[in-house]
Amino acid sequence: MLQAGLEGAALGLELISLRQAIDQLELRFARLAVEFDRSECWDYEGANSAIDWIRINCKMTSNAISDRIAVGEHSSDLAESTQAMDAGEIGFAHLAVMARTANAVGDAFDETMLLRLAKESSPGKFHYNCLHYRHALNAEAYADEQADQAQTRTLHMSTGSDGCLFITGLLDPVGGAVVRNALEPLARPSGVDDHRLRPQRYADALVELAGHTQKIQMQVTSSVE
Repeated sequence: MLQAGLEGAALGLELISLRQAIDQLELRFARLAVEFDRSECWDYEGANSAIDWIRINCKMTSNAISDRIAVGEHSSDLAESTQAMDAGEIGFAHLAVMARTANAVGDAFDETMLLRLAKESSPGKFHYNCLHYRHALNAEAYADEQADQAQTRTLHMSTGSDGCLFITGLLDPVGGAVVRNALEPLARPSGVDDHRLRPQRYADALVELAGHTQKIQMQVTSSVE
């Protein structure tokens, strides 16, 4: 048991070390991405934008690339935060949230105050801290942004040849929170013998939620047996 504990601790330390090394590479990538954007080499190669070129050639999502370009563009505004990342006090994910916040608030950006919050929070919690910060600075602008995001809601449904329903979509933060809050209670494991994976539990929860709001009539033909 002691040996297993020591091996686990060693693995944990290696994970931390690797993550810090990856964060440094992410920062280097972010700075290079901005330089590449400004070079307009992507235009010569027929891409619509630097993000489009990087998405295709670096096998990344557009959101991930946007985060890195935002960090690269705000490198000069994130000097303290970069030092904190170098020291292992925060991660690159914190820098991405900071850069997005700097884009949103402009000259009102206060790195020192946000860095203090970043050191105390996981990247997910820090994201919500920054949303509160933006709301406190300019509630009207924040509300307008939320309203604009609500206009981007999309939901696509298509039926396969076997009758299965394929669903893809995008919800704004507020709408997404509403849906998540409705599904979470229904998606919890029902007990120790519930071996469903989380995606299956969410799917079952969606069906259960829809069934609560609308009665579904089904005709089943079966033998007596």
